[in-house]
Order: sequence, then structure tokens, then C-alpha cells
Amino acid sequence: MKAFANANPRDLREAVALLRRAGEQGRSASIVGGGSDLLGMVKERLVAPDVLVNLKAINGLDQVAAQADEVKIGGLITLDALSCDPLIRSLYTVLAEAAESVGTPQIRNVGTLAGNVCQRPWCWYFRNGFPCLKNGGNFCYAAAGENQFHAIFGGGPSYIVHPSDTAPALVVLDAEFRVLGPSGERVVSAGEFFTLPRVDPLRENVLAKDELLVAVHLPPARRRVRSTYHKVLDREAWTHAVVSAAVVLDVDQQVCRSARIVLGGVAPIPWRLPKVEAMLLGQRITPELAAMAGEAAVEGANPLAKNGYKVPLTKAVVRRTLLSLGARA
Repeated sequence: MKAFANANPRDLREAVALLRRAGEQGRSASIVGGGSDLLGMVKERLVAPDVLVNLKAINGLDQVAAQADEVKIGGLITLDALSCDPLIRSLYTVLAEAAESVGTPQIRNVGTLAGNVCQRPWCWYFRNGFPCLKNGGNFCYAAAGENQFHAIFGGGPSYIVHPSDTAPALVVLDAEFRVLGPSGERVVSAGEFFTLPRVDPLRENVLAKDELLVAVHLPPARRRVRSTYHKVLDREAWTHAVVSAAVVLDVDQQVCRSARIVLGGVAPIPWRLPKVEAMLLGQRITPELAAMAGEAAVEGANPLAKNGYKVPLTKAVVRRTLLSLGARA
């Protein structure tokens, strides 16, 4: 591991200035929040930063604040604190459940919301230093290789899946991301934050190298809304979703008035299902309707040689999650 400088900015503006200055000097810089993904990337020799910009000393980035027309969540809130926050737990259950499903207790105690959203893919070719598209090469080894956990939607030229559990929950909640860079602040909807490999195979989101994801804003919670996050794993802990579903339903007298469904573990971005959402409007969530929704959920799926099992698994996850949520009082 090469030597690096450690910078501790006093505020976000100084953090952005440090990132910009490093770029102007031809030095690489990495943001440190919880640092769990960065540490792995350094150990795997995928990154070798010259400067670490540590955000932990900046006050107020780890809080949940209820405002008049929204809820603001600081990007440095730990996943454990987010999952236990009473406001998030009661009004934005899908996000609390997603946060508590991440990794292990040790990881949730240090991993942050912004870090979970912005983490790099866990494709074994990328993580093991193959000269693949994600490492600046011109070939996706997973396309014809070991692709058991890769994308069945939205793949090409790279077939990674987005590893974040909180990302599908934030997209399903129609959250907005507050991004800060040298030109000032901009707001990006969660649905537009994540990008497919065909846009740029080296990146998974719209952040520039000198920009920070500093906060997440959630819209006001509606009274009748129910939400949940369901995640299927290949082992019991410290792993990412094989298939997951973040679901938000507005149910009035057992009739669905609005619906949002976003899948995880199946695409390079959180994968929304607008056709399935439309099927549910004005309907009771019956076993028959849930089964139809499961079938519609996999329309357009394009599995690779070794991940075809994700198609029936996705059907079952959507069906069971809708039935479970529809039955809640």
C-alpha cells in the first residue's frame, strides 16, 4: 500500500475544495465516510489514493431531521442508526428494513447511507483485478463466464448488478439526493442518480469525481402508505441481494390507490417496474393479481447462461411481497 495524505476538512465546502485541488495537481483523492468499501478497494489494489478526504469531523451529516415538507437524512448517518430511527422506522419502513439488511452488525455500525448508495460493484472479476470494463478494459468477463449473480435486466456492455440495499428503497420512495461540487449544490432524483453501463461502463452514478452526496431528502409520508423491503440471499449474512424488492403501496379500504415497485440484485441500477405498478391500481391485492404481477415483473428479462434461476425467483419475490404487504392492516 502506498503512502497517502489524510485531510480532515472542517466543512463541506472545504471538502469539495480538497477534491478539486487534488485533481488540479494530478493526484487521486477518495472520500472517507465509514470507509468500509474504500478499505476493501485499497486492499484489493483497485484504488491507490494519494489523498483521503475524511468527512467524519464535519458536524450535522449524520442526523435525521423532520422539516415542514420533507425529511432530511445526512449522508453520514450509519446504517444501524438509520434502521433504528423511530421516524424512519414508522413512516418509511422500506428504508429502515433495507438498511438493517445490509451486511453484518459490524458493517452497519460504521457503514453510511451515502457509502452504501455509492459503493462500487462486487462482481468477482472487477474485485479481483481483471482488466474488465469496470477496470478500464474493453471486455465483460461475466458475459460468458461466472455470471450466477449478474444482471438479468439492463445488462450490456457490463452485466454487474448494483449492490446497494438502500438504493432500491430510496428510488421507491421517490427520494432526492443533495449533491455538492465546485459549482455549488444540485438536486438529483434517486431515479436519475444511477446510470447504466451503456452510459459509462466505468461509473454507476452521475457523481463527478469532485462531487459529494451529502444528504437525502424524502417526501412527506402519506397516511395510508405501507412499505417493505424483501431480500433473498445465497447465505444468511454478509452478502448482497440475489433478488430484492422494495415496495410502497397506498391502500384504502383494501384497494390499491398507488404503487411503486423497485427491484434490486437484478440490474446495474435499481430496476423499477412501472407496468406492474399500473396493474395494481384500483385493484385488491389478491393471490391471482399478485401472481400476474410476478409474471409481468420479468417481462424483458434476458438471463445469462448461469443466472436463469433469477427469473422464477423474481416472480416469487414480487408475488410474495405484494401479498404480504397487501394483507397488512
